[in-house]
Amino acid sequence: MQIHRTGSATWTGGLKDGVGSISTQSGALTAYPYGFKSRFEGVAGSNPEELLGAAHAACFTMALSLVLGEAGITAERMDTKAIVELAQTSDGFAIPKIELQLTATIPGTDDATFQKHAATAKANCPVSKLFNAEITLTAVLA
Repeated sequence: MQIHRTGSATWTGGLKDGVGSISTQSGALTAYPYGFKSRFEGVAGSNPEELLGAAHAACFTMALSLVLGEAGITAERMDTKAIVELAQTSDGFAIPKIELQLTATIPGTDDATFQKHAATAKANCPVSKLFNAEITLTAVLA
């Protein structure tokens, strides 16, 4: 089975004075603004790193739900944040690290079982497999 999803971006102008917009096939984002200032200067708008972070957090959390379900466990709630690091290197910018931070409420689960399932989900999440970066995970059972 193959599934295709699309995202698109439009850009006009130069790097620092240009403006862009991001759209998704689902319509979750439609011509949402992004640009140099939102990426590097904290101005309102989106940027590629936060979109990657949202995608990774969503994928990982769904993967963990699958792993837990296969073990007969259902989470009450899982909150995942992905911190995407953008760093300047000698040959330009790179994303050397993504830190997944998970807090979960899973009644009847001990921490060792939780950590094992979280690590399995991190290793098997399709988005985790995509990145050529160090991906770390901090998992807290609440």
